Amino acid sequence: MNSYDVAVIGSGPGGYVAAIRCAQLGMKTAIIEKYDTLGGTCLNVGCIPSKALLDSSHHYEDAVSHFEEHGIEIPGDVKINLEKMIARKQGVVDQTTKGIDFLMDKNKIDVYHGMGSFKDATHIEIKKDKKTEEIEAKHTIIATGSKPSALPFIEIDKERIITSTEALKLKEVPKHLVIIGGGVIGLELGQVYSRLGAEVSVVEFMDRIIPGMDGALSKELQKSLKKRGIKFYTKHKVKEVSRKGDVVTIKADDKKEKEVSFEADYCLVAVGRRPYTDGLNANKAGVKLNDRGQVEVNDHLQTNVSNIYAIGDVIKGAMLAHKAEEEGVLVAETLAGQKPHIDYNLIPGVVYTWPEVAAVGKTEEQLKEAGVKYKSGQFPMRALGRARASMDIDGFVKILADAETDEVLGIHMIGARTADLIAEAVTAMEFRASAEDISRMSHAHPTYAEAVKEAALDATDSRPLHA
Repeated sequence: MNSYDVAVIGSGPGGYVAAIRCAQLGMKTAIIEKYDTLGGTCLNVGCIPSKALLDSSHHYEDAVSHFEEHGIEIPGDVKINLEKMIARKQGVVDQTTKGIDFLMDKNKIDVYHGMGSFKDATHIEIKKDKKTEEIEAKHTIIATGSKPSALPFIEIDKERIITSTEALKLKEVPKHLVIIGGGVIGLELGQVYSRLGAEVSVVEFMDRIIPGMDGALSKELQKSLKKRGIKFYTKHKVKEVSRKGDVVTIKADDKKEKEVSFEADYCLVAVGRRPYTDGLNANKAGVKLNDRGQVEVNDHLQTNVSNIYAIGDVIKGAMLAHKAEEEGVLVAETLAGQKPHIDYNLIPGVVYTWPEVAAVGKTEEQLKEAGVKYKSGQFPMRALGRARASMDIDGFVKILADAETDEVLGIHMIGARTADLIAEAVTAMEFRASAEDISRMSHAHPTYAEAVKEAALDATDSRPLHA
């Protein structure tokens, strides 16, 4: 039997990063993955493939709708080769997962493919096909991630009634795609197929899309996507989804409790994700799960069993790849006797639609609810020379700062490249910058980042220079 200082169950961003950091710190490390490829949901059927399709569909949309205005003329009709687009996406996935294989080899991490389950607190069985092997681990990190959720009355057939996994490999562009859920996953995949010619309808139970983000971002994103042809039905409670042949019928009650019906050839169920612990046999190790199926952990991400830790989607908090990565590093460094720290308030959230949406810190709604006195500064992207040059004029940057100290409490942005721009906001808030600090930093011209400086000027003393 092979023995290890650390065994990591699950090879998503949290798991493989935890394994790398453990190995860097001198621990003999193993990683266990039930699927044939490493990388988990994010690399195989989540973050990476969805971004590949978003980029491909964005190029198509530009060719059809914007190239001519830029003086680029394409003879004949621009056509979609969906099969080739999906193949390119898969190529990106394959290249990325091979990169994880390289990192495991480079860091001398032993990789086991198969279902990892606890035999007890220090022994793990790994089953693949009819073969079972066992390893011993002084410490174990549970990084088994999450799976798409569904409503209890919906039967996912993976053909016409689908999750995000199936939506990444459709063989045709839907005529009408109904998406149940107005969160990140539904909106990103909705925009992909909307660009490719599908009629897209988003049915959301809450009163707005991306309900966890600042209300101003929600309003602006819905306005922008509506301009691009996506239809929204908020405050709609889905109560039935049925299929007859190639037709899916979705029934819902609107805000007046009147029944409305949608017919589509595809229905994407995107109502969130659930922690995945199936087959883990956590109870055999004595590890406790809460009533939501999450592994319970303390501030050090340690379970009730002292040598077992858990990170990422399988524990409480936002289900974000970069959150899982930070947690993986924290556990590794804790095991090495270091004193790492994560400020969960400064984990950014991003929606990779176009315009992109990104945020860090407190929302305006949260500050109001907490009774915090704050001031707000905002600057529109359309006032930037760079935005006009690229024809990406939708969106704004909003900065919320403490009314007395001027410390930045939250930064919320929507527009071109805000997924990258949010790093500036995180950096500023990590160093507890004031709005005035940001306003006095030189920002290159012309860039989208100038909107951050201008919003900070507006928050400081209502004096943006270009608005």
